[in-house]
Amino acid sequence: MCTLDWSHPICNTTVLFSGLTVSQRLKSLREAWRVWGNGHPGHALLQLFFCQMPGLYTGWNPVSSTSLNNSVSSSVCGSHGLSCCQDFWRFLLGLCLSRASASVLNLNCSLILLPMCRTLLAYLRGSQKVPSRRTRRLLDKSRTFHITCGVTICIFSGVHVAAHLVNALSFSVNYSEDFVELNAARYRDEDPRKLLFTTVPGLTGVCMVVVLFLMITASTYAIRVSNYDIFWYTHNLFFVFYMLLMLHVSGGLLKYQTNLDTHPPGCINLNRTSSQNISLPEYFSEHFHEPFPEGFSKSEEFAQNTFVKICVEEPRFQANFPQTWLWISGPLCLYCAERLYRYIRSNKPVTIISVISHPSDVMEIRMVKENFKARPGQYIILHCPSVSALENHPFTLTMCPTETKATFGVHLKIVGDWTERFRDLLLPPSSQDSEILPFIQSRNYPKLYIDGPFGSPFEESLNYEVSLCVAGGIGVTPFASILNTLLDDWKPYKLRRLYFIWVCRDIQSFCWFADLLCVLHNKFWQENRPDYVNIQLYLSRTDGIQRIGEKYHILNSRLFIGRPRWKLLFDEIAKCNRGKTVGVFCCGPNSLSKTLHKLSNQNNSYGTRFEYNKESFS
Repeated sequence: MCTLDWSHPICNTTVLFSGLTVSQRLKSLREAWRVWGNGHPGHALLQLFFCQMPGLYTGWNPVSSTSLNNSVSSSVCGSHGLSCCQDFWRFLLGLCLSRASASVLNLNCSLILLPMCRTLLAYLRGSQKVPSRRTRRLLDKSRTFHITCGVTICIFSGVHVAAHLVNALSFSVNYSEDFVELNAARYRDEDPRKLLFTTVPGLTGVCMVVVLFLMITASTYAIRVSNYDIFWYTHNLFFVFYMLLMLHVSGGLLKYQTNLDTHPPGCINLNRTSSQNISLPEYFSEHFHEPFPEGFSKSEEFAQNTFVKICVEEPRFQANFPQTWLWISGPLCLYCAERLYRYIRSNKPVTIISVISHPSDVMEIRMVKENFKARPGQYIILHCPSVSALENHPFTLTMCPTETKATFGVHLKIVGDWTERFRDLLLPPSSQDSEILPFIQSRNYPKLYIDGPFGSPFEESLNYEVSLCVAGGIGVTPFASILNTLLDDWKPYKLRRLYFIWVCRDIQSFCWFADLLCVLHNKFWQENRPDYVNIQLYLSRTDGIQRIGEKYHILNSRLFIGRPRWKLLFDEIAKCNRGKTVGVFCCGPNSLSKTLHKLSNQNNSYGTRFEYNKESFS
């Protein structure tokens, strides 16, 4: 017989899964923090969270590990007499991997819901209980954290499925009549496919894999942009996923032994085993040369020997308590409670004041709602039942309500089927192709509901003494509310200098907020603060540049052809703001974001520090 030595390094699953010494972990952590941490404290934490998770959760749950060890030792070592190496690899590839991956999945399935509690995050961001800017910036990583948990669930779901495929085959091939309770198979060489499609854990597991596959494929960038409906509807299948998950763990597939004192692993059951088929270990014969007496008249001496143990009673097994319920019940209840609160809050429709059609397929909606308050940089979620009964879409506020006016508004880029249908309801076809002059239509509008507001990284732009705001195309919308707020009153905020860079392909795009930029420029000139706002507009195409220059003379000296020279721009800002911390805010394409992020992490000779912030609108 064989007894697994779980203290040996080859059998120590914690060492196997972590694979790094303490010094190596610290070295990798320092390197990750150096590369990712500058400007993004959340990235290093996410990387550490992802990389160390397998090692932590394989060795963190000693109760489950001990239960599995005892079960495998009893069923495999005690009955089959295989070699230690074979037993270990069966355990590792099967129950050990499935249990370790299940622990990782439990954690991520609970954490992935927390970033979706938008109301809670917005409350924490605006609360005085979170005074630290770094802590608030960690809250801005909610989307990244959600994606990281989703990717982790996908990876370890594959590991979990592969491990249980090995388990199904092992249960069938190595069926033991001595421990029927431990076997998921009903007889030897049973078709493993029956275990996958006729048992509760197997069938629910297959269904969860299908649901997860649909959610993964529909979450790709191409599908989100081209057909948001598919992404929205498939992502709401997570309710089905969680229901299947709670059923999945109720099958009681994994069991542990409850009477280890009276039936230790590897013991000999005298009631089942006769003296003719007892095979003594080799080391027992070497130390005791006298032959074993016939019968069991001296069983006491046999039982007292430290090499061989006698079973006092039959083994008893009990299914593991489904820990998944403990992991996901709290976050799931919190998420459901927040969704209920948001439904009640958004149950009253808004009053649409006007709908304005801008060039380049952009539509502006101005509306009013009682007791609605928002901060610059926040966003809301629009829901129009006439367009879709279930779809909701987020849009950044371009105009926030103030003490003197209750009007707020958003700008929508017509991209995708939802925005196209929404535009057709709000605007007649004759006004959709208007060029420079906006078209304002007064008519009976469909019911429109809003949910929010919710926080975003751009709320911090007013909390820096110096801020650099870079927009690409329609990415200007988060900064529009900030510019409108400064136009209303700039003195209550910490901001004392704003660099505003807007890069567009089409000259008509500048018409969205050209009037706002001109009014803001005149305001600060009249207040003798011409250096408060530095506006730079970059255009890729020269078509129509003369027409906009004739209408907006102030923008002539601030309009440039081509792309910004980012390195020179950062050097100039660092030189003019020596020793200060500059907040860098970007909303635009990924290529623009990567360039600004790289420049923000570079050191300069002026002691200026750049802190990078980003919001994605795709």
